[in-house]
Amino acid sequence: MVRLISVLSIIFLFSCSPDNEEYVKVDKPLNFQIPANFPATVYDLEANPPTEIGFELGKKLFYDGKLSSNGVISCGFCHEQKTAFTHHGHQFSHGIEGREGTRNTPSIQNAAFMKAFTWDGATNHLDLFPIIPITNEVEMGETMTNVLEKIKEDKEYQQLFTSAFEDGEVNFENFFKALSQFMVMMVSSNSKYDKYVRNEINGEFSEEEKQGLLVFQEKCASCHSTDLFTDDSFRNNGLPPNLKLDDFGRALVTGAESDKYKFKVPSLRNVALTEPYMHDGRFGSLEAVLDFYSDGISDLPTLDKELKKENSLGLALSTTDKNVLIAFLNTLTDEEYINDERFSEY
Repeated sequence: MVRLISVLSIIFLFSCSPDNEEYVKVDKPLNFQIPANFPATVYDLEANPPTEIGFELGKKLFYDGKLSSNGVISCGFCHEQKTAFTHHGHQFSHGIEGREGTRNTPSIQNAAFMKAFTWDGATNHLDLFPIIPITNEVEMGETMTNVLEKIKEDKEYQQLFTSAFEDGEVNFENFFKALSQFMVMMVSSNSKYDKYVRNEINGEFSEEEKQGLLVFQEKCASCHSTDLFTDDSFRNNGLPPNLKLDDFGRALVTGAESDKYKFKVPSLRNVALTEPYMHDGRFGSLEAVLDFYSDGISDLPTLDKELKKENSLGLALSTTDKNVLIAFLNTLTDEEYINDERFSEY
């Protein structure tokens, strides 16, 4: 049974409309649903309850090139819905003036349940997450001050902020809250797998998919845990370092040698849609990923203990194991999510 977090209705009374007439604006709450097979949320929904207008404001911001220095690159530029909000086909994210980054664009889904964001966990709060791509000189190359000034000059934005927030201010706090309201509602929980574990219609697994689930639970679930398919931790999975990129992962945030080459464990939801894979997009297929885990792992000083047991590196995966694993991973595709018009660009 789906648990509901009810959000209080927020009713705003304003005077002095653009036509100098008094009017009442009602911003209706959105019900945030926690799927029955999901853990509790991390994001504080009471501090920022999603509302209809707040959500629409966040969506408008997400797809607006004004957030970048050249007026073209929006959040949605690198996060495309049809591929679970990734930059499909691009090894590295790229932004203004065609500049190319050093990491693959991660998917956006189930953000309300996550403890940390970005490959190296540069922030642990969803409200602060947008600062990173907006101010990154390769991605959107803008300052938050400039972004806010551009938003303040837009009359439509002024009205949306007035309607969405009690203080009606176009400020940093409300800007980030609006984006979070949009991302919080982006819940992917209706894949074939979800229907299988919830005993719902269209959730019947084939024998191959059932075998794949068993292999997954034995070989992969220690890191890709819960039905979020990530434990939100940072691990070194044995990828041979790309010395040209000089990307130390989590160590860039913590400064700790023990965090060198550790990256956030990504969720595997919709994974069949999100190639290329790994933080640096080095693998173009799921087959290549599984071949790496069985035969390509490097014995690095910070290698995760799950991948080095009894002096054996990697995962013992037969050809059959790999085939059934891929069959199972395909059940994590959520067609309802990637086709949900609520999240589509205008």
